[in-house]
Parts: sequence; structure tokens; C-alpha cells
Amino acid sequence: MPKLSLVVPVYNVRAYLSECIDSVLGQDYADFELIAVNDCSPDGSGAILDEYARHDPRMRVIHLTENVGLGRARNAGLEKAQGEYVLFLDSDDTLSDGALAAIAGRLEATGNPEVLVYDYARTYWDGRVSRNMRSDLLSAEGPDVFSLAERPKLLDLLQIVWNKAYRRDFVLENGLTFPPGYYEDAPWTFCSMISAERITVLDRVCVLYRQRREGGNILKTVSRKHFDVFDQYRRVFDFLDQHEKLDQWRGPLFRKMIDHYLTILERPGRLPRDARAEFFHRAAADYRARLPEGFQLPAGNRRHKYSMLQRDAYPAMMGALATVKARQQVKTRTRRVLNRSKRSAMGVFYRSQLKLPLDENLAVFSAYWSRSVSCNPAAIDAELGRLAPHIRRVWAVRPEAVKNVPAGVEFVRVGSREYWAAVARAKYLVNNVNYGDSVVKREGQVYLQTHHGTPLKTMGLDQQKYPASTNMNFRKLLERCDRWDVSLSSNRFSTGVWERVYPCSYTSLESGYPRNDVLVTATAEDVRAAREDLGLREGTTAFLYTPTHREYQSGFVPRLDLERVAERLGPDVTLLVRGHYFYGGSSRLAEFQSAGRIVDVSAHPSVERLYLAADGLITDYSSAMFDYANLDRPIVIFADDWDTYSVVRGTYFDVLREAPGAVATTQEELIDLLTSGQWRDDRAAEARDRFRRRFCDFDDGHASERVVRHVFLGEPLAELPPIVPLDQRVPAPPPGPGVATSDPISVL
Repeated sequence: MPKLSLVVPVYNVRAYLSECIDSVLGQDYADFELIAVNDCSPDGSGAILDEYARHDPRMRVIHLTENVGLGRARNAGLEKAQGEYVLFLDSDDTLSDGALAAIAGRLEATGNPEVLVYDYARTYWDGRVSRNMRSDLLSAEGPDVFSLAERPKLLDLLQIVWNKAYRRDFVLENGLTFPPGYYEDAPWTFCSMISAERITVLDRVCVLYRQRREGGNILKTVSRKHFDVFDQYRRVFDFLDQHEKLDQWRGPLFRKMIDHYLTILERPGRLPRDARAEFFHRAAADYRARLPEGFQLPAGNRRHKYSMLQRDAYPAMMGALATVKARQQVKTRTRRVLNRSKRSAMGVFYRSQLKLPLDENLAVFSAYWSRSVSCNPAAIDAELGRLAPHIRRVWAVRPEAVKNVPAGVEFVRVGSREYWAAVARAKYLVNNVNYGDSVVKREGQVYLQTHHGTPLKTMGLDQQKYPASTNMNFRKLLERCDRWDVSLSSNRFSTGVWERVYPCSYTSLESGYPRNDVLVTATAEDVRAAREDLGLREGTTAFLYTPTHREYQSGFVPRLDLERVAERLGPDVTLLVRGHYFYGGSSRLAEFQSAGRIVDVSAHPSVERLYLAADGLITDYSSAMFDYANLDRPIVIFADDWDTYSVVRGTYFDVLREAPGAVATTQEELIDLLTSGQWRDDRAAEARDRFRRRFCDFDDGHASERVVRHVFLGEPLAELPPIVPLDQRVPAPPPGPGVATSDPISVL
């Protein structure tokens, strides 16, 4: 029997679930079991739990067959718990380092009391950490073990279930279970605290309570479900009726009940407007029915509120709240003045266009900060032309990039009157980055964020942990992301990252990346054409070298001695190098190209055609590896500066250990891999297969169709083409037999 059982209910938390589970399994205390309850979560959380359970015997997973809600999911875990003590943890929160050891130590030191109360801290998206404001109540003054009667102010702590450890036999003896509905913590917490004869406290932050910027909190949900609070307090007072010895707690619990009711009434964003009067009258009825004999009204402003509730004086209460609201409106008007001054910078013309009706058949596209017509937006554009030709498709392009716009593509120059008219009136805005801050997201517009890669390096809010990698204003970043309606994802891994690092109110669409459709649907003729366009002669084995951007370098600096690599690999070598788009043109690459040893394809308009032409990929930390893996062709990781890159930028996994193929950390190792054939041996193929199964979830050749049919044509998800299983996909055929393994290898 373990000392501790941790019950974690799980529902729609894939963005935070790994952090939660890691914080438990990574504790330096081992005498525990972790019971995760998948409450029929539709977001793939169950698969994440199963993967953890396969690797750690301390973890068990319960998969419920229907969604039952937080309280009953906890009950399901409680039934399976075997530990001496039961702890609860919400699946978007985490344990602090050393928390379980501190909890177990305190329990042992105090003779295993019935309840241990420990502290928590709120954590925010911008890195702020704020300890519980009433942490003073957990100071160790007085006896180590006591009853609530000796320290009644503990009731003033936020009454939550997950800041306590409960002895399991105490829970069973008192028949404690969680009720359904909102505010399910109240009956459990109040009834357990007033029933316990031996309580102790731990003045230490053990739980990091995540304050989500968007969603995940019923307190921010406008709903009639807040009426559940009446049933919860009915259960509390029913418990008191059944236990006469606890009658002394009627007064304190009455006070907690009324304070709770008033909080729900006063806080905006909880009750629907047409339900406020009904809620008030229900609260007033509870006040009169449960008013304890001799109850003393609180002092100050709260006394007036209690009196209005006792008299069922709804108009008087609304008048008082209106006064508070008026003060808030003054602040709001001040903010509007500031915002109006900012909007003036957009120009009179743009503001006039924003007043005109939306064009339901206009879509504006942009990619890579309007540098090109490419990537996921370009693939969606093409499919939109096929499935919905009635929708006009316009690209936003920087003036200096106009020369690269393909023939037949309609475009507007960024900053022109045509541009401002288009972004003001388009029904659809599509981008693989963010539109500029001056672009206003109108009501009724649909903003589709396609992204442009799978994250190996840290992104969004996670970059706050690596300040050397960015000078980004994260608040401004999230304001830009607030405009998104739909966020595309090519794999479950990316979905979890995007939802965590961009915590806004968009919907994730796990469609696959439209730009990768061609990697599955291309024919042998398409592959031959891609190679011919590049001038590759028959028999050449082609590699594409795609090093990524480094924050600690101001320009493109090849990590390889390209001339030496080409020389060592033989006379049939053709080395194509694609520098990161951040760097633009490279004089160094131009020099190499003029010597005829390599070809600079940095400006090639379609990286997907380069993928089709290549027999293999050489890269470091670029997201190219995730896309290229869809071809099921060899990938070689050349990571000579992993120690520096991982520290400066931060990554989501160790690319040396979880690479999609062979790994080299020096130039000589790379040359040996290529000349010996290790780059495409069985070991490399096994690594690639593991990688594909993890990161090629949805790229089955139908991503563009799914996006267009759902986002632009409004078809429900259930009617879209289902994801083709990985083992049933047939990638584009490889370029051909190439040279024999023992021959010199050509490098593209």
C-alpha cells in the first residue's frame, strides 16, 4: 500500500497535461500511486495518459465511457485508490519540486492526522507567481495537530479540495464523495474540515495553481450552471442535520454560504443577465431558511449586502451594483480614448472601410510576413479555388516581394489603399504568422492561423524561459493571437504546444498541414519533374541541407565546410543549400554556387518540390524534419552546436536522442555517415519510423480539403474526410535507385 494516492481527473487539457504528469512522476519521493481519470476527453488526452502509464508502473489510467464531470471523475479515481492518504490534483496544475516528500514528511512528523492542509501559489502566463494571500493561516504557531475549533480561521482559506491530503480511512468512515455540478469542492471541503478531529498544516507551496488566460475556469463562464451552488450548500447543511455534534458550525458555514452567493452575484461574467433576479431571490430564500439563531451581521459594507439579501431587496442590491459599475465605466471610457488615439494611426480610409459590410466571398492570404505566396496558405488557396471558386482570393504582398508573385495570382501591396480595403472587408483572413497590430479583427470575420511548422524549439510564452532568444513583447503577442478563430495542427504534439503557448480562445483544427498534401499525393512523374527543374541528372542521390536560424548569429553562417564535404563525397555531388528565410540572400552561398560545387535554393518558391526531389534531408533543428518525414525518406541530423542551441533557445525534446534518423555532431561524423551508408541503414529507418508515428499524425494528403470544407464551406467535422492511418498512407515515390551503396554519394 503506497503512502499517497494522487487522483487527477482529466478533460480537454492536452496543452497542460504533460506538465502536470511530469511534475508528479518527477518527484524525488517515490512512495505514491498516480490515478489519472480520463473523463471521456475528446482531445487525445487519454492517449497521452496511456503513453505515460506504459513507461511508469506507478501510474494507472481509468477511461470513463461517458463524460461525468469533475466531481464524479474524482469519485472514480477515489474508488481505485489504495494509498494511506488521498490527494487531488487538477490536470492543468502542477506539483512544486519536492512537494510529495514534504507532505509525507509532515504527515509522519505529526502522527498521521486525518487532514493535512498545504499551501499553493497562482502562476500566470506572463511568468508571475503569487502565493496564496492567506498563507499566514498556515503558520506553524500553536500545536502541530489540532481540530478546526482550535483554528476556525482555516475556513477563510479558499475552499478547494486540492490543497489537502486526506487519510483514506477517514474519507471512507465519513462517506465523503464529490457531488455533480459546479462548486463541487464546497460540500467535500467543508464537511471534511468540520468532521476531522486531527488536522495539521504545512507552510509550504506544494501546488502551482495555473491561471489560464483563456478558458479552463468555470468562474469565467456565463451559465445557469452557477445555480448549482444552491444544491451544493443544501448538501452541506444536510450533512449538519445528520451530525448534531457539528451544530456549532452552522453560523460559520452560513457566513461562507452567503459570501459565496454574493460573490457570484457581484462578479461579472458568471450569471446570464436574465437570470440574476432569479438567483438573488433563491439566495434570499436560503438566507431566511438557514439563518442561525443569534447570527451577528458582519461589519462594514458587507453588513449592508447581508441586510438587502435578508429583505429580498433585489432593486436595492442592483442599485448598489450599478454604482460600482458606473465607476468601472469611467475607467473603460478612459481606455477607449487611448484606443481611439491608437486607431487614428491606421488612417481615415481604413476606418471608413471598417464601417462597410463584410464581403462574404473575399479571402485575404499572407505568408511569412507577406514575403511570398507559399506554405499552408498557398495550399489552402489552391484548394479553395477548386472547391469554392466563388470566393475571391487575394494575397497581401510586400512591395519588394511583388516581383516573385506567381502569374495569375491576385495581390495587393501591403500598406496600399487596396490592402486596407481588403483586410477591412474580407470575410476570411488566412496567415501562417500574424497580421500586423494595426489590422482590426472585425465581428464576423474568420481568422485562420495555419502556422508554418512543428515546434522543436520553444515558441510563444515558453520563450519567456529563454530571454536570450527574444525581445518579444508577450502581451502584444497574445493580443495578436486573440484574433485567431481557428488554429491548424499537423499532429497532436503541436496541438498541445500551440494551446499552451498561445492561450487564446481559438479552436484547434487537427487537419494536417495543407502544404504537406503534395508529399503524399505526388506521383513518380511529379518527382521526376521536380528533379529536372533543378537540373539533377539521372543517377544522382540528392540531399537537401536546411540549417535553421540561430538567435546568436546575425546572418547565415554554414555549419559545414561545404566545399570540403562536396569534395569528400565524390565527383557526382550536387549540394543544394536552403538557408532560413530570416537571412534572405547569402553572399557566401553565391560564392559557392559560382564555383559550381553547390546550388543555393534559398529563394526557391516551393520547399515542397525540393523535398520531392531529394533522396534525403540533412538538417539540425529545423521544422523541415517533421514535414520531410511524411515522405518516409532518410533524414540525417547534423547538430554540432546542440549544447549552445538548446540552452539559448530551448527545445521540447532532445533531438540527439529522439532524432528521425542518423545523428552527427561533427563534420567528420557526418561524412562518415554519408559514405558508409549509415544514413539509410535499418537503425536509421527504425528511428524514422518512431519519429513518424509521433509527429505525422494527420498529414495524409487531405488536409487542404478538410480545411476548406470546414472553415470556408461550414461543413461539420464529422462529415470531413477521416484521417487515413499512417500505415495505410502511400507517400510520393522516391527519386529512383540512385547509385550503389558503395559508390560516392551525391549531395543535393
